[in-house]
Amino acid sequence: MMMGLFSQAGSQLRRARGSSVVDDRAPEDTEPDDTSILDENEGSIITALISQLRVGMDLSKVTFPTFVLEPRSMLERITDFMSHPDLIFGSENCSDPEERFIRVLQYYLAGWHIKPKGVKKPYNPVLGEFFRCRYDYANGTRGYYVAEQGKFSHHPPVSAFFYISPANRVCIVGELRPKSKFLGNSVSTMMEGENRITLLGMPEDGEYVVTMPNMYARGILFGKMVLELGDTCFVKNERHGLTCDLEFKTKGFFSGTYNAIAGRVRKGNTEIGEVLGRWSHVMEFKNSKVRTGSKSVLFDAVKDGQNIAPKYVPPEEEQEPYESRRLWHKLTLAIEARDMEAATEAKSAVEDAQRELRRRREERGEKFVPRFFELRGGRWEPKLSIPTDASSDAIETVENWVWP
Repeated sequence: MMMGLFSQAGSQLRRARGSSVVDDRAPEDTEPDDTSILDENEGSIITALISQLRVGMDLSKVTFPTFVLEPRSMLERITDFMSHPDLIFGSENCSDPEERFIRVLQYYLAGWHIKPKGVKKPYNPVLGEFFRCRYDYANGTRGYYVAEQGKFSHHPPVSAFFYISPANRVCIVGELRPKSKFLGNSVSTMMEGENRITLLGMPEDGEYVVTMPNMYARGILFGKMVLELGDTCFVKNERHGLTCDLEFKTKGFFSGTYNAIAGRVRKGNTEIGEVLGRWSHVMEFKNSKVRTGSKSVLFDAVKDGQNIAPKYVPPEEEQEPYESRRLWHKLTLAIEARDMEAATEAKSAVEDAQRELRRRREERGEKFVPRFFELRGGRWEPKLSIPTDASSDAIETVENWVWP
């Protein structure tokens, strides 16, 4: 417990801000891999940092200590949602639009169980940073992914990403704009943005649009630190009038279930099913159209969570300077070695170089131009005429765009 470490700073903050000890405390029945307990030195650093914050403060300009970092960039972390492609591959072969919708819902729900041990945040990508990889699937097909940190005019920075597997008839385009705020004994990250999924073999479906829940790191002043997903998001397909409003439930201190999720699937105003379970364990779909209310498993993270599609990333010596793994190489090594002093130096070196690059652009009157993405109609789209067929030419077009 960190109560001893934070008792003085925590009590001062609570008296000054009137925050509730009970309401903002981390749940007590969390699993070991979901929590972090800081040592004395780490606790002192967090205490000093938090003493400078105010409730509601935007944390975009706050530099967090390196021991809370997950050793990978946010641009790579997004690939977690491409970890179980078998759930969505072949969806165009389902004749029922509702069944295709459920397959997309399965894909979405299967990405949340992948997370680092404890409470960690990925690196904040710097402007112009990009991550790319390839998937070699067991059926002999491939998938391709590229993400880039971009900015256009007065718009805030955004992590734009693109995934496609021409042979498996799936394309995903999206963007994320995380915004963090200090809430007292917790930090919230609002996940603005959306995923747009297209089943290339079923163009009449149009897009399946998916939004993200928000994230809460609780217990940063007292108790144990724990990461929770919370609030409401949705999956929708306008062409067929299908929607699913999903609630990721944060656990109350006295009641509730940790990592619980609940939602209702509707076609127009008619409910066709219910989603229930825990996103870290088992999630089920209860069919409302069947009198018995039969249930089927959407995803079992305990049983199938380890069956993650491996991704191929070129060795760092073959990467370009602004590719994520090469860019953050020294920081990652330092974190893995638990050398926080070296980690801080490595992180500062990247950020200082970024500031110098920005200063030079401003002096020359230059504007940053993203390499892989562009803003079209208010949405970030790849600078690629996306192929809609599964031919060898389509695959070659994509591969040459990702790795010219």
